[in-house]
Amino acid sequence: MCRIAGAPRTLLPLLAALLQASVEASGETALCKTGFPEDVYSAVLSKDVHEGQPLLNVNFSNCNGKRKVQYESSEPADFKVDEDGMVYAMRSFPLSSEHAKFLIYAQDKETQEKWQVAVKLSLKPTLTEESTKESHEIEEIVFPRQSIKHSGSLQRQKRDWVIPPINLPENSRGPFPQELVRIRSDRDKNLSLRYSVTGPGADQPPTGIFIINPISGQLSVTKPLDRELIARFHLRAHAVDINGNQVENPIDIVINVIDMNDNRPEFLHQVWNGTVPEGSKPGTYVMTVTAIDADDPNALNGMLRYRILSQAPSTPSPNMFTINNETGDIITVAAGLDREKVQQYTLIIQATDMEGNPTYGLSNTATAVITVTDVNDNPPEFTAMTFYGEVPENRVDVIVANLTVTDKDQPHTPAWNAVYRISGGDPTGRFAIQTDPNSNDGLVTVVKPIDFETNRMFVLTVAAENQVPLAKGIQHPPQSTATVSVTVIDVNENPYFAPNPKVIRQEEGLHAGTMLTVFTAQDPDRYMQQNIRYTKLSDPANWLKIDPVNGQITTIAVLDRESPNVKNNVYNATFLASDNGIPPMSGTGTLQIYLLDINDNAPQVLPQEAETCETPDPNSINITALDYDIDPNAGPFAFDLPLSPVTIKRNWTITRLNGDFAQLNLKIKFLEAGIYEVPIIITDSGNPPKSNISVLRVKVCQCDSNGDCTDVDRIVGAGLGTGAIIAILLCIIILLILVLMFVVWMKRRDKERQAKQLLIDPEDDVRDNILKYDEEGGGEEDQDYDLSQLQQPDTVEPDAIKPVGIRRLDERPIHAEPQYPVRSAAPHPGDIGDFINEGLKAADNDPTAPPYDSLLVFDYEGSGSTAGSLSSLNSSSSGGEQDYDYLNDWGPRFKKLADMYGGGDD
Repeated sequence: MCRIAGAPRTLLPLLAALLQASVEASGETALCKTGFPEDVYSAVLSKDVHEGQPLLNVNFSNCNGKRKVQYESSEPADFKVDEDGMVYAMRSFPLSSEHAKFLIYAQDKETQEKWQVAVKLSLKPTLTEESTKESHEIEEIVFPRQSIKHSGSLQRQKRDWVIPPINLPENSRGPFPQELVRIRSDRDKNLSLRYSVTGPGADQPPTGIFIINPISGQLSVTKPLDRELIARFHLRAHAVDINGNQVENPIDIVINVIDMNDNRPEFLHQVWNGTVPEGSKPGTYVMTVTAIDADDPNALNGMLRYRILSQAPSTPSPNMFTINNETGDIITVAAGLDREKVQQYTLIIQATDMEGNPTYGLSNTATAVITVTDVNDNPPEFTAMTFYGEVPENRVDVIVANLTVTDKDQPHTPAWNAVYRISGGDPTGRFAIQTDPNSNDGLVTVVKPIDFETNRMFVLTVAAENQVPLAKGIQHPPQSTATVSVTVIDVNENPYFAPNPKVIRQEEGLHAGTMLTVFTAQDPDRYMQQNIRYTKLSDPANWLKIDPVNGQITTIAVLDRESPNVKNNVYNATFLASDNGIPPMSGTGTLQIYLLDINDNAPQVLPQEAETCETPDPNSINITALDYDIDPNAGPFAFDLPLSPVTIKRNWTITRLNGDFAQLNLKIKFLEAGIYEVPIIITDSGNPPKSNISVLRVKVCQCDSNGDCTDVDRIVGAGLGTGAIIAILLCIIILLILVLMFVVWMKRRDKERQAKQLLIDPEDDVRDNILKYDEEGGGEEDQDYDLSQLQQPDTVEPDAIKPVGIRRLDERPIHAEPQYPVRSAAPHPGDIGDFINEGLKAADNDPTAPPYDSLLVFDYEGSGSTAGSLSSLNSSSSGGEQDYDYLNDWGPRFKKLADMYGGGDD
């Protein structure tokens, strides 16, 4: 039969409870009085007190919630007091009579006021010897037996129950390893067995928490357990023989970790923020605070309760809010929330486990900040009953006055923003009020011009109210009213013509000096004594003048309706009226003269040129008349031919087609081709009528069967028009200019080509240059020469083979030179003098020889020169004995020399 033998299981929870310090405190609730509500606090403890063990909580009553209290112990080496009044042991010690009583002090940090209370500790009664003995007996778990059936096979006997779990408190202080149960098999009497356990906590992570003695089967725990990490362990026990063969089927062992109150409540946020409208009624929901406890939520250790420790500020009541101790909901319990007085409340909320037991429970605090939101419970109020302002007349968009209001509601909210309106004194809507978004002032602005002569002052009635209506139950009026007195300032205004424009009707052709009308302006400033003067501003045809004083307009030229300055029979002239105010002002007026037509323009033939055939058939010429007058001084027209010359009526005939058109035809059978001028008499229908002889230029030509001219060239040549002649002349002029430009270019090209053929370098050409004559040779370089060259001049090294860079500075640059005659290789020494004289003559006669003081090569005398050289001129005679007037005949290149030498005494 399967059984479980051993000591009763009820001792395990009892032992766990002994390890937990029990604290009992008592007190009575009294009226709110600052200090400790009790004179003596007592607590019952076990014999051994451990370091950090909470003993009891001393409650200090802080009625106004503003005091900052600091706690102290009379035995600081053994006991300490936290800010929440919880007393803890500073070290581990056995409780004796010397620790039975001590004092707790509370001191106000600001006022230094001090309170004290006594704490009394007593021992818990000890257990009886029998209960102690039972507590140390270890429970024994035996593997179920196996029964033998008649068939001889072994089978496990079924049971209807399971092994109950082992309850083990968390945070046990040992000693470790701590024995839990003993596991054994009934077959250990006959066999040598080995025991083992498997599962999480044994051979699986976290390993090593539970161990078993393989011989005795003693199951032990090696360290304190933490329920918040693992709340239950599921192990399996095994029994095998020394060969490892399974003797018993494994059994399940469940170990439950019993929760201890080892975790304080923790708020989800340290600071909670909520809002509540001002003026809220009691019972209005504000916010919810939440705390959590890591301990078992189904046990007392995890059951939390909330309460409000303090409220700041405490006006108008120290208990404006309350909290639901189970849910953490904060609601209002008193009326009187006024944002204008208190904008924010700060609550200290405490959460305590053990269902809020202040003695056994652990607690923690958080801060709840409640902001009182604004509602429109204060209307705007004007700071004055009457406001004053002034505005110049005829000005718009001008701020006349600033209306200031006060509103106790929160700034820049709809409950604070003011809206202004004009309720009286402005029937024509000349004013408007806008709100300054920053200052909330009302800006009275002129939106329509104001005339001083009509209104000198306005008295406006204005009202101010908020953007949103007042909250219900507010006794104040919803709006505030005031008056605005606006004074209009008189300013100098522009004179104005009336009517403008002024229209008059007048016949054209009026002579100069005729008075047309009087065009005057009015001054709107009736209360200013001012004079107006008139001037002409615009008169396109310069026909008019105006009297500067009385505005009388007179003609200074004949009015002509047909003038290009007249549009649609109307002539416009503009005049300026200026007053003598400060500052002077002016206005313009337009005079429109509607000119009535008179018959002052004779009709003219149109077109002025035409062509026809030599014979009457098949062509005829249709003509009309052009008259710049209008009806009734224009058509219908009468067309006729003059009596003289007689050839006109003999050759031509004219027939009137209608009032505006006539037809001209050849009267004779043939008229020689050419150009003929036919005078035509045209008479209009004016009263009196006006006639004119207008010449029609007719081109008579030979025509084909279709009536088109065939001798166009002859006719065109004979009748070449002015435009064609001008075009031909322009073409001829352009052609002549092009030819002239080509000739000039060719001459310049020839000159450049001749200049390139000159052998003399332009720098060496002395005929048209200014030369420097203050250089007397090369200085010391002249002394460095070889006299032997005079004996053998033919051995002188040619210039062409001299190395570059050793040529003397005063030598002539390399140019093509005339070839001098070569002397014999061995001249007679006596010929040196003659040789030098001959070389001197050759150099004097060589126009290309430079006047340098250089070593010359005389082995070639050149071909001579047809003109004397400057050197010979200079050496043969003085300048005063020569006549240089002939230099003027040598051309522009010698003009400089002619001016220098041929100028006489100058």
